[in-house]
Amino acid sequence: MQAHPGHSSRPTFASWAESTSQSKLALSTLAAFLLILTTPLSASTSTAYQEPPQALVDLVNRPLTPQVRLSPDDAWMLLLEQPSLPSINELAEPELRLGGLRFKPQNSGPSRRRPAAGLELLALGDQSVRAITGLPDAPRLGDVTWAPDSSHVAFTHTRSDRIELWVVEVATAKARRLTDLALNMTARVDPIWLSDSQSLVCALVPTDRGSVPQKAAIPSGPTTQENLGGTAPARTFQDLLRNAHDEAVFEHYLTSQLARVDLLGEVTPLGKPALIWDYEPSPDGRYLRIETLHQPFSYQRPARWFPTRVDVWDVDGKLVQTVADLPLRENIPVGYGSVATGPRDFAWRHDAPATLVWVEALDGGDAGKEAELRDRLFMLPAPFDGGPVGWISLTQRFGGIDWADDNLALVSSWWWKTRNLRVVRAAPGQPDKPGEVMVDRSWEDRYNDPGAPVETRNAMGQSVLLRGDKGKTLYLFGDGASEEGDRPFVDAYDLESGESRRLFRSEAPFFERPIRLLDAAAGSLLTLRESVDSPPNFFTRQLGRTDGLQQLTQFPHPTPELVGLQKELIRYPRADGVELTATLYLPPGYKAEDGPLPLLMWAYPEEFKSADAASQVTASPYRFDRVGWYSSLLWLTQGYAVLDDPSMPIVGENDEEPNDTFRKQLVMNAQAAVDESLRRKVTTKDQIAIGGHSYGAFMTANLLAHSDLFAAGIARSGAYNRTLTPFGFQSEERTLWEAPDVYLGMSPFMHAEKINEPILLIHGEADNNSGTFPMQSERFYNALRGHGGTARLVMLPYESHGYRARESVLHMLWETHQWLERYVRKPTAESETAPNVERGGTVQGRGTPQP
Repeated sequence: MQAHPGHSSRPTFASWAESTSQSKLALSTLAAFLLILTTPLSASTSTAYQEPPQALVDLVNRPLTPQVRLSPDDAWMLLLEQPSLPSINELAEPELRLGGLRFKPQNSGPSRRRPAAGLELLALGDQSVRAITGLPDAPRLGDVTWAPDSSHVAFTHTRSDRIELWVVEVATAKARRLTDLALNMTARVDPIWLSDSQSLVCALVPTDRGSVPQKAAIPSGPTTQENLGGTAPARTFQDLLRNAHDEAVFEHYLTSQLARVDLLGEVTPLGKPALIWDYEPSPDGRYLRIETLHQPFSYQRPARWFPTRVDVWDVDGKLVQTVADLPLRENIPVGYGSVATGPRDFAWRHDAPATLVWVEALDGGDAGKEAELRDRLFMLPAPFDGGPVGWISLTQRFGGIDWADDNLALVSSWWWKTRNLRVVRAAPGQPDKPGEVMVDRSWEDRYNDPGAPVETRNAMGQSVLLRGDKGKTLYLFGDGASEEGDRPFVDAYDLESGESRRLFRSEAPFFERPIRLLDAAAGSLLTLRESVDSPPNFFTRQLGRTDGLQQLTQFPHPTPELVGLQKELIRYPRADGVELTATLYLPPGYKAEDGPLPLLMWAYPEEFKSADAASQVTASPYRFDRVGWYSSLLWLTQGYAVLDDPSMPIVGENDEEPNDTFRKQLVMNAQAAVDESLRRKVTTKDQIAIGGHSYGAFMTANLLAHSDLFAAGIARSGAYNRTLTPFGFQSEERTLWEAPDVYLGMSPFMHAEKINEPILLIHGEADNNSGTFPMQSERFYNALRGHGGTARLVMLPYESHGYRARESVLHMLWETHQWLERYVRKPTAESETAPNVERGGTVQGRGTPQP
């Protein structure tokens, strides 16, 4: 809140030119910076895309490690080549934003995807790599899925005017297109294999789709909405329908022809074209669960709440049974755990040929209502002509099911207010038999997490529980959180005694995570192993043997210039005794005698109901850090120390809500982190920056408003005025009208006059994240400017909540670099008069507050 002595003038040209030469910035960067410094404070200009120092450009341009897809039979790894960032040209292509969806009208597919650029097969047996031939030119591959029998891999190829369905025959490693017909992936429903591995179900663009509805040049009347007393609260959503024309265009593009496509390329249309929202074949491949949308649509909620009809078809597309016709769901109560009334979460039972399962609320869907029972599960087996069978009733909200057989299924439930997670052992073949509680704990308590059950594929290609010892043993994979950091493990869990036996635990100095039990009886385990200077690679190991480790992949270090970075997991207390954790990074080769460094602290607050849980360690000192454009570790190359992910817990125990003391706890967290950094003498008190993305940006603005701890702030894609999210935000369940003091007190917009440290605001112009409208940064900047604050607003064209285009990312890094260099590395006596820049590169003076 107080002005820092080093914030009273802009840097001199000589000092800036020296740092520019050292960083090898382009002449265009120098010209752009000089333009800012020499332009009168009341004038305006535009800012072209800039690039940061070459070291940062090089890191952004580094090839990404391939993604991996394991075959169901555990014989193959499919390696997916990851491309570099797309250009701004791609983001600027036409995009429609309707019903909460974003898609490209020219190819009827989702926009803003990152496709794979190539495929390879790696045999787990002999580690041989086979190149896949026959791929399309300039491949843009996605939706990769193995056939249940591992004989083929299906994928999509996105062209400018269509999306195509392709397959790879594993035996020959040859790819081919299955059909000339275009897929319709507007609703983001992928092609799905039938259990026979000989055909897929997919949504196609109707051959008689026709032309796009045109908007009338002259409206026939206003768009109206009306509420006749019903309660219909809603959080803030983007990309909603707004008028009748939007509705017509939405229907045009979402209408699909469902079809079955076999490996010979024969296409069998299924049913009539409809607004296909979701589909799923039954495990035996004889039936399809089909969900279609219909009118009336909503202007307040995304498409997932539109009226939905749930049908069962046979595999030839004939209607077998209509299971439900759900109305428009606009009146869901606010609060975590509130749901729509009526059937929801339809799925097939994985361990049965064709049994439909769903859940219904027993409390009216209102999490704020007192109720002994919350949810009940129902089952409807083929031929679907009888009534549903009621199964298990839950005292909390349904979370999911892990299937095994008639005698075993694990049903999870949760409750937000208590942070409780419960797992019940049930017998779906005996629906009247009461469930037995296996797990009942707080999900905040990572130290006592028993792990998640391991699954395998059954004969129908469905995920089911992996069991050993003739069905008596389950296997669990866990993070292994502890006071020394995460140490992943594998346990064998005895279903009769309820006791676990440790089979594997990651050992220092490595972080080794179990991926798949290849052979439980033989103790063969697939892991992903890494260390601080060794990137993650796949290994097989024989459990119980010290010599049973074999490396499968040889992924190279993506950022060799950061080999030798210094990483330390540190612990320190805040004023009220809550123990906090952070990871301190220092540049390679740094020595204490080199003296203190400017420091960037990058954080994100998190709410807790338990101070003990908030004190737990949440990281590992042995993990490899992939330094991408999003990483705060980029600044190690520029001579900064980085305090990454320092704990920012906001605790509200018992009946207290965390946000009742948000500001106080936030400042305590930051004070503790700053004090520890100063105690270690890695920085000085006037060379610490605070930054964050999304809720971390909200945190940054609050810390600048309510503390004097930081020299400057960097806030990306944040929300700053909580009155614009009146029906709840982040973990806050109360509404603005229920807790006005909380909303106003937590809103840095309401305290803009207190922010007199420089703050850099960056936001995507097309941010569709709930709550972080671009308007949040624009209005916050105006508030800062109106009170004479030192601020810069950068609005990135076409970017959403996270940034994708190479030009946008590099420019964001350039802005960040300039801000840190100007206000953190070398604070001078004149920097307070540095210019403010608003949307579009407009330069505005700091001086006189403007209304």
